[in-house]
Amino acid sequence: MTTESPDILIIGSGMGGGTLARALSGSNASVLVLERGDYLPREAENWSPEAVFTKNRYKAKEVWENAAGGSIHPGVHYWVGGNTKVFGAAFPRFRREDFGNLEHEAGTSPAWPVTYDELEPYYAIAERWYAVHGKSGDDPTEPDRSTDFPFPAMPHDDYMSELGDKFRVQGLHPFSLPIGVDLREGGSCIRCRTCDAYPCQLGAKSDAERCGIRPALEHQNVQLQTNTFARKLLTDPSGKSITGVEVERNGVIEVVRAGTYVVSGGAVNSAALLLRSGGIANSSGLVGRNYMVHNNAILVGVHPTKKNPTVFQKSLALNDFYFNGPNFPYPLGNLQPVGKLQAAMLAGSVPWVPKPMLSAIAARSTDWWVMTEDLPDTENRVTLSSSGTIRIHWKPNNQVAHKRLMSEAKRVFHEAGYPVLLDRTMGIETNSHQVGTLRFGHDPAKSVLDPFCKSHDIDNLYVVDASFFPSSAAVNPALTIAAQTLRVAEKLLGRRVTA
Repeated sequence: MTTESPDILIIGSGMGGGTLARALSGSNASVLVLERGDYLPREAENWSPEAVFTKNRYKAKEVWENAAGGSIHPGVHYWVGGNTKVFGAAFPRFRREDFGNLEHEAGTSPAWPVTYDELEPYYAIAERWYAVHGKSGDDPTEPDRSTDFPFPAMPHDDYMSELGDKFRVQGLHPFSLPIGVDLREGGSCIRCRTCDAYPCQLGAKSDAERCGIRPALEHQNVQLQTNTFARKLLTDPSGKSITGVEVERNGVIEVVRAGTYVVSGGAVNSAALLLRSGGIANSSGLVGRNYMVHNNAILVGVHPTKKNPTVFQKSLALNDFYFNGPNFPYPLGNLQPVGKLQAAMLAGSVPWVPKPMLSAIAARSTDWWVMTEDLPDTENRVTLSSSGTIRIHWKPNNQVAHKRLMSEAKRVFHEAGYPVLLDRTMGIETNSHQVGTLRFGHDPAKSVLDPFCKSHDIDNLYVVDASFFPSSAAVNPALTIAAQTLRVAEKLLGRRVTA
């Protein structure tokens, strides 16, 4: 059953759309969520490295283009809950300084139209909704908090605890990475090695389906329609009001109408939807521009004679180089583990290496994500080809800082006892943490959305996903999306949202 004309229509059920649906649930507003995908099935393949990484069982079959027209097979997942179905469940807050102008070696990361203090109460609510585990006091860059984490930090496996001690000997400050899982008395999390990049077969990950959509659907005012693709938004003759959304469901095209429309398709797809709709909400000329995706690389430290029995590896992180590096006054970025590598996860990247060798490497490695901020550039953008295919124009920047971060990371791991260090820079296909294509701000000439994520040009159009980010910072964006979404929900409801 669907609502023919809801008060509020949400397009997309990821971190933004799922959080908004929950925030609006139980209110007097009727809400309909449209999701282009279906529920991701719980099945044995959820935890199969071969199914997830070799066969790409859950990844969208969609093909995008690069600036030259070549093919990109993007890391996007169209399911209820969006990309959060396979994310690493890391929920760090942005640093206080990330909300102001922050000088980098390659330029300035611009200020946000909201401050950390304005967003802080919503961070606290989002942490409770998404069952975030963490510990305050160890991270030297940690901003002030009004409340403690709702759950204690994830326990470290012995190997990771020992590694943390080796970091401390070097004068570093390893801290517990905030993680969202159902690890509590009676909870469903078993701390397995198939969390980061895998769907959770037990439903224990704090994704947008489990913590957003499902709680929302417990209320009669919220409904979800799956397998429904939003083709374009329709406007009145003035172009200043959305009158409907043209959707395709099971091969049938129809129009769904509402009072208020909220786009939550993700940084690329939300921009593409506005472009497909005739380039609406674009008086600034910035729709699709300032596309950012973190400068990402993986560093694998191998100890040839010591096996790593770690099961849940993603439990600690380093921010010692977040704002500067040794003999370098500019920010470098964040270091955090990825899920424990297995041979099948490596095989797709290096198919020429014999599997026994990959197994030996994976059994003796510690595996880390090296992440540096990507700065906004109007030439880095989302466009559509003549056939309507999404095209990504992206030239990475801030590379001096990223290379320095990798160099520091290698030094740290070498001193920690890893003589073999392997690294690989991620390309545009590994589009983790895409942000920025519909930035928000006070000035309509310099932004697409206002500080509450409403279109400057269209009064009944909002966007709540990572596209509103003016900068990418150098930490995972999920919690910041959720926190700002709660601010938007209060604007729509005209009252406070509480946990």
